[in-house]
Amino acid sequence: QVQLVESGGGLVQAGGSLRLSCAASRSIFSIDNMGWYRQAPGKQRELVAFVTSGGRTHYADSVKDRFTISGDVAKNAVYLQMNRLKAEDTAVYYCQITTGTSPYSVWGQGTQVTVSS
Repeated sequence: QVQLVESGGGLVQAGGSLRLSCAASRSIFSIDNMGWYRQAPGKQRELVAFVTSGGRTHYADSVKDRFTISGDVAKNAVYLQMNRLKAEDTAVYYCQITTGTSPYSVWGQGTQVTVSS
């Protein structure tokens, strides 16, 4: 079964930057979208950003102009560059890849991002 492995989380001061990476353990076919979600303590998981296989991107209003998502379909990898981080960005960040065929949706295990104010 394919797995997504995330890296790049950590502790950073407000105003700083982090780059998250997510890579699949093996090839994934028929990729539709690659995205990042986050879940803060006591809150529901929310969409941060996604990129389609065609390169179209979408961002949550709270991260527009600060975060940049990029994806490499050939490498089955997705990245999230996070700039001008705020305390409210603190959360566990999860990557997801959706496909047109089985397995349809794959999630990473999550990586913690903590922004100190």
